[in-house]
Amino acid sequence: MSSYTHILAGLDLSEESSQVLSKAHAIAHAFEAKLSLAHIIEPLTFTYGGDIPMDMTAVQDQIQQQATEELNRVANLHDIPLEQQFIAIGQPANELQHLAKENNADLIVVGSHGRHGLSLILGSTCNSVLHGCGCDVLAVRVK
Repeated sequence: MSSYTHILAGLDLSEESSQVLSKAHAIAHAFEAKLSLAHIIEPLTFTYGGDIPMDMTAVQDQIQQQATEELNRVANLHDIPLEQQFIAIGQPANELQHLAKENNADLIVVGSHGRHGLSLILGSTCNSVLHGCGCDVLAVRVK
């Protein structure tokens, strides 16, 4: 196994995120690697297909502010400095790949829900990160 120097944990800030962060933190500790955290917010226009006949900027700003506060709270529990906390708006897999490349991360850790059926056919964020990434990806099975 190669030695990792910078690990990027992609968190959705749900209750299951603690499982992903715990695994990422343990690997970072074992390799004495830097650990960064990322949360990606999908634009409301992605979620609703642009069919909302009103300006959603204020709502999007509020979502981003709440996510920033929650990511900071989680990061503080693990002594992860502000410069290693990333909030991005966009498609989660693309943004995680971009952040990993931009910050020279050599491992991305994300959660996997083990979906089946239609969601498996359509793919998941974890699968999308894996197939478009230039570094290793660890999928942590979350319950």
